[in-house]
Amino acid sequence: MNNSNSLNGFHKSRFYLLISFLTIFGFVLIGKLIYLQFYSNTEGLGIVPETLVKNVVLDPGRGDIYAADGNILATSVASYDLYWDAITPSSSLFNENKQTLADSIATLTGNTPTVVLNLLENARKQKSRYWPLVKDVSYSTYKQYKNFPIFNKSTYKGGLIVEQEIKREHPLGKIAERTIGYEKLDKDGTYFRVGLEGAFSQYLRGDSGLRLKQKIANGQWKPISDSNEKEPTQGFDLRTTLDVNIQDIAHSTLLSQLEKYEADHGTVVVMEVNSGDIKAIVNLGRTEDGKYFEKLNYAVGEAHEPGSTFKLMGMIAALEDKVIDENTLIETGKGELTFYKKYKVKDSKRGGYGTITAAEAFEVSSNVGLVKIVYDNYKENPKQFVDRLYNMGLNKNLGLPIKGEGNPKIPYPTDADWDGLDLPWMAYGYGVSLTPLQTLTFYNAIANNGEMVQPRFLTEIGNLGNVPYKVFTKQVLNPSICSEETLGKVQKMMFNVVDKKWGTGYRIKDSILTMAGKTGTCQVDYTTDNVQYISSFVGYFPVEQPQYSCVVVIHRPDKSKGYYGATVAAPVFKTIAKKIFNDIPHQLHLGASNITDLIEKIQLQKNFIIPNLAGLSSQEAVEKIEALGLKVELIGKGSVKGQKPQAGTKVKNIQKVILELS
Repeated sequence: MNNSNSLNGFHKSRFYLLISFLTIFGFVLIGKLIYLQFYSNTEGLGIVPETLVKNVVLDPGRGDIYAADGNILATSVASYDLYWDAITPSSSLFNENKQTLADSIATLTGNTPTVVLNLLENARKQKSRYWPLVKDVSYSTYKQYKNFPIFNKSTYKGGLIVEQEIKREHPLGKIAERTIGYEKLDKDGTYFRVGLEGAFSQYLRGDSGLRLKQKIANGQWKPISDSNEKEPTQGFDLRTTLDVNIQDIAHSTLLSQLEKYEADHGTVVVMEVNSGDIKAIVNLGRTEDGKYFEKLNYAVGEAHEPGSTFKLMGMIAALEDKVIDENTLIETGKGELTFYKKYKVKDSKRGGYGTITAAEAFEVSSNVGLVKIVYDNYKENPKQFVDRLYNMGLNKNLGLPIKGEGNPKIPYPTDADWDGLDLPWMAYGYGVSLTPLQTLTFYNAIANNGEMVQPRFLTEIGNLGNVPYKVFTKQVLNPSICSEETLGKVQKMMFNVVDKKWGTGYRIKDSILTMAGKTGTCQVDYTTDNVQYISSFVGYFPVEQPQYSCVVVIHRPDKSKGYYGATVAAPVFKTIAKKIFNDIPHQLHLGASNITDLIEKIQLQKNFIIPNLAGLSSQEAVEKIEALGLKVELIGKGSVKGQKPQAGTKVKNIQKVILELS
C-alpha cells in the first residue's frame, strides 16, 4: 500500500514537472519571437513579417533629351536627403568622433560646431532613428557627408541613411517646353503624357530598382543596408532634330510680335526642307497678366480654318485637272460674290481687282478669284475637286509620335451635312481645318520638288556614344503631290507673292534673301458681332535652293493694331529667315565652296544691284555692301557722301565698292 502511494506520488511529480517545463518553454518561445520581431537585426532571416520589412521601388533616372547639336534639353538629376539613426553608433565611436563630426558638418551648413554638436547629442538622447540631417543636396555634397567621421562607417555602425530622389531638369530653360513635354503620375495611378517625354516614355523611363527597408518608429522606413537589392537602370537618351540657335531665334521673334499686337496665342515651326527635320517649334499663349508661355502645343494639336493659305491647295487642284492655267483670265468684278442671295464673298481691296489672271488672283489673294476658279469649274462635280485634295493627302493625319495631333477636316460631297456653300467656302480656306504643322508639311513639299515628307522630331534613341537602339529615317508621305508642270507654276506664284509689288507679301521682300510663300487672314467668330482674326504666313527660303520652310500663325491680334497676315505674321517669317540666313556656314550646313556657289547663284539669278548708300553711316553702308559678298574701301570718316560704282550698278563682276565719307 505504501509502495503504491509512493509510486503515484512519483508519477504526479513527473507530470507537474513536465507541465512546468512546457509552460516555461512556451514563454521562452513567445519571448524569442517578440525579440526577433521588434529588437533583433532581422536581415537574412527570411521570416520577418512583411509589415516590418519591405522592398521599396526606386525610380530610375530617365534618359536625357538632346538637341541636334548636342545641347541637353532635359536631363535627370539626383538629389539626396540625408538622415541619421542616432542610436546605431556605439558609445565609444560616438564619443571619440562627435566633435570632429560636428566641426565637419559646421563647415558645410554655416552653423557653429557648438550648435551642431548639441543637435547631435540631443538626437542621440532622444534615441531618434530618423533624424533629418540635410535635404535636397547634390551628389558631391552627399559624398562629402559620407566621408565625415562616424558617417563613413556602414549603415549598421555609423547610422547614416541616404534617400535619393530623381528630378527632371531643363538646362536651357523653357525652350520648346510643350514639344519636350513631360510624364506625370495622376492620383488614380494613371500617367498623363505630353510631348516627346510622353510619346517615348517607354524608352526614357529605364528599369526600376529595389531597396530593402525596415519599419521603425512613427511609421518611418529606414534602409537596411547601404546597397540596393536591385540597382535602377537609366533609360535611353533621345536625340532630337531641334536646333538651339534656330529655336531661340523663333522664340524671341514670335514673343516680340505677340506682345506688340497683344495676341491671344501663336506658333512658329521651322522645318528643314529635304529631311522634314523640325529645327524649331514655338507655342506661346497669353496669361491673364499679359505674359506668354508654352501653354499648349498649338502647332501639333490646334486644327482651325486656315483661310487664304488654303488657296494653294485649290490652285494646285485646278491646275492639275487643267480646268485653268496660270494665264486664264478671271473676272473678279468689284470684288464681291453672293450665294443664295445672302452669303457674300468679298475681296479685301475695295472695288475689286477687275479682270486678272489666275496666277494674279493667287498673288493678290483674291477671295472672289479663287472662289470663281473652284466653284465655276467644279460645281457640277464637287467630288472631283475634293478627290484631288484627298489624293494629295490633305485629309490624313501626319502620323506624328507626339500625341494630340489635330484631325484635318476636308468636307466630302457624300457627307450628311454637305451643302451648297461647302465648295465655294473651301476655295478660300473656310469650312476646312488643318493644324499649322499640317499646313507647313504641304507647303514644304512645294519647296521639296513635290515630295511630301513627314515632320521628324527625333533622329535616334540610345545611349550617347553607343550604337543607337533605334534610328529614325526620313519618311515620305507622298512622293509627288502634283506634276512638275504644276509645281513650277505654283512655285513662281509663291515667289511673286513676295517679289512683286502687287503680292500680298511684298512688304517682307529682301534685297538679298529670296523668299516664297502665302499670306493668310482668316476670320473667326464671324457669326458674331465681334469678329476676330487669325494671321498667318507660310513659305520657304532661299528660293534658289530651299533649305528651310516655316509657318507662322498668330491668333486674335488686337484689331486696332493690325490683323492681316502680311502685317502681323509675315514679318515674323522674314526676321527668322534673315537671322538664319545671315549665319549660312553654321545654319545651312554647307561647305565653303557650296556657300560661295549659293551666293553666286543668288546674285546671278536675282541680278542684284548696288544700293544707294548716301547719308548712311560708314557702319551701315559697310554692312549692306558686305552682305552682297563685296569688299569695301573707305575714304575719310563720317557718313557716305559718294560711292563707286554708282547706285543701280549690277553686282555681277564687281569685287569692291569705294565709299567717300564726309
